[in-house]
Amino acid sequence: MNGQQGKTAIVTGGARGIGRAIAMALARHGFSVAVVDLLREQLAATAGELRALGIEVLPIVADTADYQAARGHVAAIMERWRRIDVLVNNAAVLQPKRILEITEAEWDLGVAVNLKGYFNWCQAVAPHMLAAGAGRIINMSSVSAHTGPSAHAASRFAYSATKAGVLGLTRGLARELAPQVCVNAICPGPILTERTAESFATHLDRLPQIIPLGRVGTPEDIAVVAAFLATAEPMFMTGEVIDVDGGANIN
Repeated sequence: MNGQQGKTAIVTGGARGIGRAIAMALARHGFSVAVVDLLREQLAATAGELRALGIEVLPIVADTADYQAARGHVAAIMERWRRIDVLVNNAAVLQPKRILEITEAEWDLGVAVNLKGYFNWCQAVAPHMLAAGAGRIINMSSVSAHTGPSAHAASRFAYSATKAGVLGLTRGLARELAPQVCVNAICPGPILTERTAESFATHLDRLPQIIPLGRVGTPEDIAVVAAFLATAEPMFMTGEVIDVDGGANIN
């Protein structure tokens, strides 16, 4: 561990995949971590792994789309730890359906979790960060926010739309919350996780050929960038969007 002891972080969607990797990375930097997810069993397992690193962990079973729940859980975190230094908005639902297939309810669910959920937690933590005079918000978007979904992507247009909204949220809040709070976004490219393994299966042989760095990404590739955004001092970045895609979308 290094010099972030005493600091706290919230990671939504932290029970598995990219969220778990980010929570583990922040724990290795000495953060106490609140991990938010609906996957109760996987959340418990991840919490156990985090505790094994010697940090304090608060597992929270919650739907990030629930506005009042976000406010209540943030209040409980503040009561317990008296500070929130970092918020990582990572929770998301995939949506593989195309425009002629998707239902209104499926569209609404994507917006509720992938965009409104980020708003819910940003609004809940912002007063505490502003009062403290410091804070970092890291929003997980996707390269599909720039390009639309690729042929191997696990999700289609609706996911891309919500992830593009996350970039607008990030840039807008970066201006509103400056100079106390830095707000940045990460756009993962092809990352092999439990959720994407099936969609990548038929492309795994070909994907490395179109990625300049020659391989599919891992959750740890995203976590190292999130840890940088959470810990780097001095921090002279806000409103930035960082593509982590092995160079697949160089422009």
